[in-house]
Amino acid sequence: MLNAPLMLALLVVMLAAAPVAKKPYTVQDQVSLKRVSGFRVSPDGTKVVFGLRTTDLEANKGRLDLWLVGTDGQGLKQLTTHEGNETDPVWAPDGTALYFLSARSGSNQVWRLPLDGGEAAQVTRLPLDVDAFQLTRDGATLVFAAEVYVDCDTLECTAKRLEEKSKKKTTAQVYDSLMFRHWDTWKDGRRAHLFAQKLGGGPVVNLQKKQNADAPSKPFGGSEDFTLAPDGKSVVYVARDAGREEAWSTDLDLFSAPLDGKMAAIKLTLTNRATDANPVFSPDGKQLAYLAMSRPKFEADKQRVMVRDLATGKDRSLTDAWDRSASSLAWSADGKTLFVTADDLGQHGVFSIDVSRGEVTKLHSDGNVSELSVAKDGLVVAHDSLVSASDLYLLPFDGKGGLKRLTDVNAAAFAGFSLGTPEQFSFKGALDDTVYGYVVKPVGFDPKKKYPLAFLIHGGPQGSFGNHWHYRWNPQSYAAHGYVAVMIDFHGSTGYGQAFTDAITGDWGGKPLEDLQKGLQAALQKYPFIDKSKMCALGASYGGFMVNWIAGNWSEPWKCLVSHDGNLDERFAYFDTEELWFPEWEHGGTPWENPAGYSKHNPIDHVAKWKTPMLVVHGGKDFRVVETHGMATFTALQRKGVPSRFLYFPDENHWVLKPANSIVWHETVLGWLDQWTK
Repeated sequence: MLNAPLMLALLVVMLAAAPVAKKPYTVQDQVSLKRVSGFRVSPDGTKVVFGLRTTDLEANKGRLDLWLVGTDGQGLKQLTTHEGNETDPVWAPDGTALYFLSARSGSNQVWRLPLDGGEAAQVTRLPLDVDAFQLTRDGATLVFAAEVYVDCDTLECTAKRLEEKSKKKTTAQVYDSLMFRHWDTWKDGRRAHLFAQKLGGGPVVNLQKKQNADAPSKPFGGSEDFTLAPDGKSVVYVARDAGREEAWSTDLDLFSAPLDGKMAAIKLTLTNRATDANPVFSPDGKQLAYLAMSRPKFEADKQRVMVRDLATGKDRSLTDAWDRSASSLAWSADGKTLFVTADDLGQHGVFSIDVSRGEVTKLHSDGNVSELSVAKDGLVVAHDSLVSASDLYLLPFDGKGGLKRLTDVNAAAFAGFSLGTPEQFSFKGALDDTVYGYVVKPVGFDPKKKYPLAFLIHGGPQGSFGNHWHYRWNPQSYAAHGYVAVMIDFHGSTGYGQAFTDAITGDWGGKPLEDLQKGLQAALQKYPFIDKSKMCALGASYGGFMVNWIAGNWSEPWKCLVSHDGNLDERFAYFDTEELWFPEWEHGGTPWENPAGYSKHNPIDHVAKWKTPMLVVHGGKDFRVVETHGMATFTALQRKGVPSRFLYFPDENHWVLKPANSIVWHETVLGWLDQWTK
């Protein structure tokens, strides 16, 4: 018989060897996951600095720190620990230090951190916040963005005016043109402008004097909206200088300005009235690559890869024969290849383009690559999927051998919970086209059981519910709660050719609805574990519109609906939104020019048929789909006696971003689904 000490030792060994029980993934896990973003490769191509966001649930906010890792996956270490956000890392030309943005001094300024030891030191002491910046290759000059009044030539002029404004008792604003509010912000007359200053200090040069346009572009533009010439003498930037037509123009252009300010900026893209964006100089400075759309007012047109010979001014399109829309441009070190990302059949992959011949080669198309940069031995990419949050990887230049992991920032978290298994499927949809979708099986899946369905409808509408780890609409949240999640990339989705994307224009409730209907039937036939008596449909933005449309045109299969930030009345939605180019393109003009385009598929005209229980969600700072649409939807449901609930976030925009609000959103949505399916 074993003695007690030996039995105890054996028990310890057995417990250590036993597998640790995993728990289902929860929304608390989702908001707590670390997030990789904004990385830059060192000048010698052997190291990567990146931002890492952690969430402070108690403080109800995220925090961004800078980290470093080698392109061989070694040497991971944290660089900054200061409370607050440290963002936009830029390497010193010799690779011995990093520049970054921080509000340590009370305003957002540029700081410098030596990598051989020592504390970060403040570099700029400007009277306004720095919103984005880059450094010339010789390290001599900073080019930065700050918000200024257009009629102010200096930063001090704007700072003085802001101080005077803060002392006034009135809060009145007067506007003479549209775009008086955008996304989630009321305009106050200021524009984002670019400035140049020697790194050691000295005069600040306004590179956009009197230009009534934003650079970087609003609301999401950053340092990718401007690129510095290799000789350090000029900058090329993106701006929409459209005057009073700004609200209905997609004519973003490329401008070039000398950093010494001795000449005014000149427009480079004079003939294209559609979007030009993402400029990147070739390593030798002789060529400029950029992305260009062809059709004015269409924000989801195909983005062609363009290359301009700067000596002759002649442009070439490299991707006319490639039926994908490119993004994330990067040059190879020898200037012979461009690397891009693009949506591709439910993935967002990496492709190389031969600059001389325009030949496109697929390097990787499994999951979602959100960023890429050229390193010494391959491409550094940020990659995620339906079963993995974003991390950094190294991808060989030829794609062979696949991804090599550089970081695993959520290893401990993913080791502790279980995920649902995803699977892509296809079927014949509208126009007899092949349409793709994904199913994510419930955690702890048992093929002998029946499970309720969460039918997720993506927004855009020109978007994709692809192989991507989403922090708001993540199908794993439903799979962990005992639901089958199904997502259909209906006509209008991206990554299936431009004709497929174009097919939704003027037909919001037609072909997309047919795809959703046929996609549901295909899923029910292929996956018999879906309980067809317990199904709910939910979506946001265009997905919210579609839910409102479904309520009056396809209510039969649904036990419940969830409409988040969805238009109720397409006619009035034109008048209360901010980016007018979008409805004018989608519905064929203005409501007074083409009223039929706005009434063709208008949910408000079908309210009389509403009968399905609906949860309505809206944000008070959503200026894209204004809050009154959610309130009106809830009013209609309540007046008709349809079971309904209104979840309102006064401090959220088109998205729900604050951690505590995200938790409430998920708990309320899942509770609503449970109420009607369990």
